[in-house]
Amino acid sequence: MRRLILALQLMTSLPLPSVRADEADFAAAIRWFPAAGLAVGVIVAGAAGLGIRADNWAGALFGLVVWVAVTGALHLDGLGDIADAAGAAHADRAKLSAVLADPHVGSFGVVAIVLQLLAKLVLLRLWLEAFPVWMLIPLAMVARIGPLVWARSLAPLHEGLASRFREGWTPLALVLWSGLAVLLSWWVPALLAAAAFIPLWHCWLRSRIGGINGDGHGAGIEWMESALLAVMVTMR
Repeated sequence: MRRLILALQLMTSLPLPSVRADEADFAAAIRWFPAAGLAVGVIVAGAAGLGIRADNWAGALFGLVVWVAVTGALHLDGLGDIADAAGAAHADRAKLSAVLADPHVGSFGVVAIVLQLLAKLVLLRLWLEAFPVWMLIPLAMVARIGPLVWARSLAPLHEGLASRFREGWTPLALVLWSGLAVLLSWWVPALLAAAAFIPLWHCWLRSRIGGINGDGHGAGIEWMESALLAVMVTMR
């Protein structure tokens, strides 16, 4: 339970009780990231369901606003930082570390965040036209299976909390969450696309960034959520 609470604290802005934990607990919290996704999905689905009582656009807007709020815009921040770093690395890879460490958001980051929000809004609108809101719950869960892969398969960019996740990773956690995703794909077939999207993000990070950090995990989650929404919408 302690590690689940830590995962929720790391991945959401939900008000939660403080817990006593050591470095091993923080590292092992990654095993519960998909559970945090379930919590996010339930809240987002509830907000979208409330909004569609007015119309689908209201449902999409309510869902998006709550999606950003419940995650504390943490993943969007990571997306902005990775976009800035990739843009800087294109011209001079020596600048990559400095850009990632800079708390300010540059032009690449702003564009990436705006496009992501617009994409999610439109995709949510199309989603709500064709599918029940509960399907957002497994989608948010599967998007957070990605860190279980990236933390192990990519070298950490620097020492920090994200680098500890590599030590807390276990194959059992990945197998169990992946098994649940496969089971849920019986009702939400688009979830199977994660088997392609997760390694795609791995390859992109390795070639453009050179490794993984907290921003890479956050940006990957955002990419996964939008990609899975897009697949589901095109499959309707």
